[in-house]
Amino acid sequence: MESLADNFFRYFISRYAASHHQKQISYSIRHQVYAEELGWEPISHRQLETDQFDDYAHPCLLEHKRTGDIAGCVRLVVPQTERLDIYHPYQQHPIEDINTHHIGQLSPTEIGEISRLAVPNQFRRRANEQGKPFIFEHGSSKTVFNEDEQRNFPHIAIGLYLSAIAMVELCDLELVLVVMEPRLMRHLKRFGICFHQISATFDFNGERALFELPRSELTLHLKSQVKELYQLILMSLMHQPWHEHQINIQAS
Repeated sequence: MESLADNFFRYFISRYAASHHQKQISYSIRHQVYAEELGWEPISHRQLETDQFDDYAHPCLLEHKRTGDIAGCVRLVVPQTERLDIYHPYQQHPIEDINTHHIGQLSPTEIGEISRLAVPNQFRRRANEQGKPFIFEHGSSKTVFNEDEQRNFPHIAIGLYLSAIAMVELCDLELVLVVMEPRLMRHLKRFGICFHQISATFDFNGERALFELPRSELTLHLKSQVKELYQLILMSLMHQPWHEHQINIQAS
């Protein structure tokens, strides 16, 4: 029986968005999802959604092999200096009572934050998935994609999360943060991606909380097939020009 990793890589491949063109694709997807569809960000005449954190973020894409379409994007924000007023996206939210010793003991440059995960409409078009930037559950879809391809659509978000976690390992960080719905955390936990909630919930386009995952636990709880998929994604990204982009970030 074909493994999750083999099945996933039959249809998708992880890409590090190193070029200007690849970054523009990422910003375009974010604008489509977060501005045009969800209304969570203002509409831009450039049809690109960007912010100050893109200056020191590692963006990743997931490419659909047969069509060459981009099935999703995500970024890992990694500050390169401690001389900033705001280092990470979570600091823009009204988060109170952050319960962790990690953040206070680590330099901001040792902490990454996963954010701006988005999947284009054609890869998540479901009747019961309105108002969501990506999907996890199976469902029907009237698209140009065949049944086998559609069956993998819920794994797109997992592939993107694993890509971001792989970048945490490649960047040699001590901790990764993410702001997400507690419901989403429960979905990720099924796959062994076990973020810890470290704040009370707050309202930001729905119920959200701040979560963390220490370096020592990046892959500790991954299910065996998910770990196999992670290793393939890690090896793929390792041989792409992410390190050259890191040098450019540090030099800018």
